[in-house]
Amino acid sequence: MTAAQADLQIDRPRVADGAALWRLARDSRVLDLNSSYSYLLWCRDFAATSAVARDEHGDPFGFVTGYLRPERPDTLLIWQVAVDEAYRGRRIAAAMLDALFARVAAERPAVHTVETTIAPDNSASRRLFTSFAERHGARLEREVLFDAGLFPDGPHDPEVLYRIGPLTSATGTPPPAP
Repeated sequence: MTAAQADLQIDRPRVADGAALWRLARDSRVLDLNSSYSYLLWCRDFAATSAVARDEHGDPFGFVTGYLRPERPDTLLIWQVAVDEAYRGRRIAAAMLDALFARVAAERPAVHTVETTIAPDNSASRRLFTSFAERHGARLEREVLFDAGLFPDGPHDPEVLYRIGPLTSATGTPPPAP
């Protein structure tokens, strides 16, 4: 962890953060932009499985949104990761992802897998999740989850599922045997 990361304030999003998360997603020019309403709901309903990085004034400059998969409650699915352009290159996304997984695993020890989907041309996300798997000594599997033809709203790259695990919980406990 760098000195800049040690000073990071990473916590749960609040409903009042929804507009800032929407703007961060919009300004990323990479993420699929959801409605502003969805970011407000996300901050209310999925705060326990999401994280924000705050500046010295308490304003969000980065976020990770996630949820526990209903049919696989041992799996934290990461929906979006964004960091304001002025803060990029400082491993903030990695710090948020590590902090989020540690918090979720501490609160829900059964969680031992992280999933996300990444478009093939998103090299920053590929590096982020590959290095997350390496830091945690976990296996990384990839497969196309949604082929490009499934998207009804025009040209869209396929979404590749990255499945990382088994991960050790924040307490150092290995996942339960299947």
